[in-house]
Amino acid sequence: MQNQKILILNFGGQYDQLIARRVRECNVYCEVKPYTMTLSEIQAFDPIGIIFTGGPDSVYKENSYHPAEGIFELGIPILGICYGCQLLAYHLGGMVTAAENENAREYGKTLTFYDNSCLLFDGLDEESISWMSHGDYMKKVPDGFRLVAHSGKCPNVAICDENRKFYGVQFHPEVNHTENGISMIRNFLYKVCGAMGDWTIEGYMQRCIREIRNKVGEEKVLLALSGGVDSSVCAALFAEAVGSQLTCVFVDHGLLRKDEGDEVEKAFEKWNINLIRVNAENRFLKKLEGVTEPEQKRKIIGEEFIRVFEEEGKKIGKTDYLAQGTIYPDVIESGKENAETIKSHHNVGGLPDFVDFKEIIEPLRLLFKDEVRELGRQLGLPEYMVMRQPFPGPGLAIRVIGEITKDKLEILREADFIFREEIAKAGLETQMNQYFAVLTNMKSVGVMGDGRTYDWAVALRSVTTEDFMTADWSRIPYEVLDKVSSRIVNEVPHVNRVLYDITSKPPATVEFE
Repeated sequence: MQNQKILILNFGGQYDQLIARRVRECNVYCEVKPYTMTLSEIQAFDPIGIIFTGGPDSVYKENSYHPAEGIFELGIPILGICYGCQLLAYHLGGMVTAAENENAREYGKTLTFYDNSCLLFDGLDEESISWMSHGDYMKKVPDGFRLVAHSGKCPNVAICDENRKFYGVQFHPEVNHTENGISMIRNFLYKVCGAMGDWTIEGYMQRCIREIRNKVGEEKVLLALSGGVDSSVCAALFAEAVGSQLTCVFVDHGLLRKDEGDEVEKAFEKWNINLIRVNAENRFLKKLEGVTEPEQKRKIIGEEFIRVFEEEGKKIGKTDYLAQGTIYPDVIESGKENAETIKSHHNVGGLPDFVDFKEIIEPLRLLFKDEVRELGRQLGLPEYMVMRQPFPGPGLAIRVIGEITKDKLEILREADFIFREEIAKAGLETQMNQYFAVLTNMKSVGVMGDGRTYDWAVALRSVTTEDFMTADWSRIPYEVLDKVSSRIVNEVPHVNRVLYDITSKPPATVEFE
């Protein structure tokens, strides 16, 4: 049975993925599509409701983004957010203009007053904070619409035509800064669109397993297993579906975190699959000798991955299907809906030309990261795999600043392990999105016991973020940082100084290299 669907039409807004995540959190399936979707394509998609995203443009300007002609005659409920709200007004007889004399130009947290007789705000507070980001406003509300929210500066914050089930909000209900924003989205889904909440990860898993079995039959599947969340969950899904017909190639390049290779192997012990662990530390380190430039490191590692896969591919022989852990943000960002498009694996940097397969299968391509993690839990992957920290393809090679040596890698592994262990002990794992240690290329003078030292400085990095496009440094309690620092300088040889990076992104990146 097909799930009910919400169509999210993207008009260039920065929160398209966030809107989709909020809808999914309400147990309703949705997909993000470009605003250029034709009327016939919209009808074929058969949504129970449509959401227009925000966007950077002005609806009244030439060449601005507009939906397919006739969309308002389909009889489908529509929620317009920010630019999407202005589209409703513009196309249905209202007037949208630039803010005049600073009236109605609003940015950031704004006290907003709601008419909760409107279904969108049913059961919610009459006053609360909303997140605004607009320089245009609705000067004239279309006929048939009524005003259902206002702020101190703007009289036209939300509109609705409940007969046609059209709703528009000038603010962003999808962001956390809008109080009760998720409840507004839920009201639209359930009270306006008639959603039944039939989207669950368990249901998705069972359907995927059936589809994989039907497609693969008795043939073989190859998967490049990096040990990250996406490839691991993808591997577990195929393991559950086809068992021994799956071959996973896991390249241990010697640049992994402490015990990571062993953890990957252990995580898949319960399934009868062919897991090939290629211990290639020496060949990678040899290729990286004397290399200090970050991009050169990445290119060398990517190229060597291809060579390793070529060698393993010759041993494996003919493969019928290639499995990839592509997830939905990759699909949205690329704008490519063609399943035959090969995603350059973040570890591999491309796939060997010799691999001859019938089709690429990407069972996670409609899931967000949090859904992928939940799917991993449903499949029985251990929590240390499901909640694994984001980890760059080149691994510790870009967390050792300067030349890479085996000794430096061992120093970093131990320091990074201590940091992650103490964060776990403090129960802070869920309060930050990425945290790790870096071995800088700086040495400094220290005093340990009665002796002078001249050893390495380790930097700690931790950020909180929703999308990794921007990130803020984590406010880790001083007592936790103190414990981490003390342990590192006492337990890790050749480290006498620990630094904490308090730079946000931008101007910094999340990683050091």
